[in-house]
Amino acid sequence: MPKPPFIAVVGSANVDLTTFHDLFPRPGETVFGKKFDLGFGGKGANQAVAARLSGASVAMVAKVGSDLFGPATIRNFESQGIDASHVRIAEGVSSGVAPIFVDPNGQNRIIVVKGANDALSPEDVDAAAPLLLKADTIVMQFEIPLRTVYYTLRFAESKGIRSIVNPAPAQQADLEQLSSADYFIPNETEAELIARMPVHSLEDASKCANYLLRRGIKRVVLTLGERGCLLAGPEGTELIPAFKVAAVDTSGAGDAFIGSFAVFLSEGLPEKEALTRANLYAALSTTKVGTQKSFVNRADFEQEWQIHSTRL
Repeated sequence: MPKPPFIAVVGSANVDLTTFHDLFPRPGETVFGKKFDLGFGGKGANQAVAARLSGASVAMVAKVGSDLFGPATIRNFESQGIDASHVRIAEGVSSGVAPIFVDPNGQNRIIVVKGANDALSPEDVDAAAPLLLKADTIVMQFEIPLRTVYYTLRFAESKGIRSIVNPAPAQQADLEQLSSADYFIPNETEAELIARMPVHSLEDASKCANYLLRRGIKRVVLTLGERGCLLAGPEGTELIPAFKVAAVDTSGAGDAFIGSFAVFLSEGLPEKEALTRANLYAALSTTKVGTQKSFVNRADFEQEWQIHSTRL
């Protein structure tokens, strides 16, 4: 049996604190909530878990806080079989948290506190270099300082390691600094903000992707939700269709896509097949509630692939 690929994620780790309530309190008011859920999240952590469940060996490079959540986050990585030797505790800083308030209609209010994620530095990347050098693919997002993303990209390029950048959450960035990424994978909202142009249709998506290519990005994969994803490179653009499933919660679907795509590509699958498989992996994650706990393992995925791939 071939050795599984090794994916390194340089990114964020958060704790999601979700409160369900009937009435949002007014200033100075205290109300009782209906239910509370604590879950591990953060785009980097989610992508690491998706990659691990997809069959890869995975290592995480991250910072957590010197609070109750820091050690718990490290233990969660370890329980998932993810190498957390370079998930370090930032003293005097809180862990990244996302308090989420959900009303009876399902509408939510979210306050993200980046905390220790903002402390992940180029020096941490240097410290993890012996581990990163073993990676088939390095994955990054925008929940850590951009200077750390740029530095990691330069490291990957200099060592000939494939790199994937997921510019989420959306923010303005230096495209020249991102041009060494092998794959740049935004969703519609992120592409709109970064390229400063609308992405409301497939035609818009194609124009946006081609704009990013002209600015020096090597390959763009623009995720389009239920429409699938658009692959754009020097040879042109192509829509990779989505799979129809009974979706109940789309949270974390983008992270499921990124993490699984990194694995399929690193296994040596052709690019379009890797994207098609990632579309299905992301779709399957929407059939359950939550993020990391909605991701399927490789055995279950392969069963679904056998069913769905016959419909292509």
